[in-house]
Amino acid sequence: MSTLKYKGYTGIIEVDPQAGVIHGTVVGTRDVITFEADSPKGIEQAFHDSVDDYLAFCREKGREPDKPYSGRLVLRMPEETHRKLDELSRARHSSINRLAVAFIEKELEQT
Repeated sequence: MSTLKYKGYTGIIEVDPQAGVIHGTVVGTRDVITFEADSPKGIEQAFHDSVDDYLAFCREKGREPDKPYSGRLVLRMPEETHRKLDELSRARHSSINRLAVAFIEKELEQT
């Protein structure tokens, strides 16, 4: 699986050898944005065209386009985990948010 970036949007690309096409989906939005091409050379343009079409559609309808990855994430966790995270953040003179982001970033660096 490959990714493309354009105007702040990310497209995930997959190859369907049986159908002979390369297709993709823009991720990180509530709206469904897809694209397709017959060749690797065409897939990037198809991605750009889909994002541009989406933005034009939103302008025509007078609505704000969905922005990918707002930076807000709701987490659900056991109460005991929440309590321990709060205690640790207070002991480190930090917020739960900063501590959780630091933990996640550390894990992502290791992948």
